[in-house]
Amino acid sequence: MSVERIARWIINGIAAAVCVYMLAPLVVTVMVSLSSSAVFNLPAPEWSLKWYAALGRKDGLVSSLVLSVNIALLSTAISLVLGTLGAIGIEHGRFRGREAVLAFMVSPLMMPGLVVGVALLQAMREVGLREVVPALIVGHVVITLPYIIRTVHASLALFDMGLIDAARTLGMSYPRAIVRVLVPVIAPAFITSGLFAFLASMDNYPISMFLTDARTKTLPIEILRYLEEQPDPTIAAISTGLILLTMVALMIAERLVGMKRLSQF
Repeated sequence: MSVERIARWIINGIAAAVCVYMLAPLVVTVMVSLSSSAVFNLPAPEWSLKWYAALGRKDGLVSSLVLSVNIALLSTAISLVLGTLGAIGIEHGRFRGREAVLAFMVSPLMMPGLVVGVALLQAMREVGLREVVPALIVGHVVITLPYIIRTVHASLALFDMGLIDAARTLGMSYPRAIVRVLVPVIAPAFITSGLFAFLASMDNYPISMFLTDARTKTLPIEILRYLEEQPDPTIAAISTGLILLTMVALMIAERLVGMKRLSQF
């Protein structure tokens, strides 16, 4: 057996081990959600869907889910508009310190979530913003905006703006040239970053923890409350739903963009 083949087997083995390591918690979560046992144990004595049926009876779960979805949709929509405009300005603007501005805009991804949460809480108090929902929208825009800016900026860096000028010389107006030439090029980045921003908002805990109150809680905060007060496999059922949401988002992205183009971002 050649050295090349041995190296390939080693690399494939390491890749398989990493995949198993990363996917094992998800598989365990799904299996626990299908267990009839009232405690977190495996193997399950028998399989059952009763914990999924119990989701509708959980106090505050539906309202928390609706709040999280609304916050995620609004923050993602705002971030898509601001992030795309910001990426265009950074990439094609003529000013000093563009790289510093880009690093500053994506810095929330590099900082611990608790630090960002505390900073946002203090900022909200200083400006007098005490309403929970507006504060959550602002906070989630802060954490979703970097996904949009970084991904769209990477796409714009590969685009030749001279193509828009070429389209205008062929008789297109400037807005039509943008729609017909630029938009199809950045659409994969737009869709990909929007999906990741939505999922990041739905799953966010450290920032939401500082901006919610006792009556208004997002889904991750409500899940934590269940873990503290009444832990049972219903939590695994909720987590399985979030896993399914991620899979659906990836399937939509694959159909609209393609996994090969998704991997480029």
